[in-house]
Amino acid sequence: MSARPPQRKDPVDAIIDQWAAVRPDLDTKAMEVFGRIYRLSRTVGDRMEKAYTPYGISRGEFDVLATLRRSGEPYTLSPRQLSATLMLTTGGMTGRLDKLERADLLRRSPDPHDRRGLQVTLTEKGLTLIDQAVGAGLAVQTEALSALDAEQADQLADLLRELLAGAPESR
Repeated sequence: MSARPPQRKDPVDAIIDQWAAVRPDLDTKAMEVFGRIYRLSRTVGDRMEKAYTPYGISRGEFDVLATLRRSGEPYTLSPRQLSATLMLTTGGMTGRLDKLERADLLRRSPDPHDRRGLQVTLTEKGLTLIDQAVGAGLAVQTEALSALDAEQADQLADLLRELLAGAPESR
């Protein structure tokens, strides 16, 4: 059996050490896990935001375009479907759709199956842009994940899936 290599210290360790000094009665394991998840998400998220800048879109706008792209041909969803998938209010969604439509990355049109509804469809320009931007975002994520070997990355994905499945739903 091989010994585990010594762990590097990170800013979360300093926080945990401070709590241990002033409140040794606290079990800070959850803080260790979620503090790292939060910091990692924020750090990688900021880098992804920079990766999308050359395409003229933000992370939020990327999410809209990526959701339409993932839906498959004809790359069309209702604003309500987009809002539900992205967990956004209709007001938040409208602002994103307005900007993306002005940039000719998507178009809104009447829903042929619902006189009161709209459908949102990627344009050719939007399809080309999202296919390039998704590669840029994945490159950032892949670089961040390169600190782990393939087995560790698979294990982490499995553990996070379990953690997420057990988390209370946020509404």
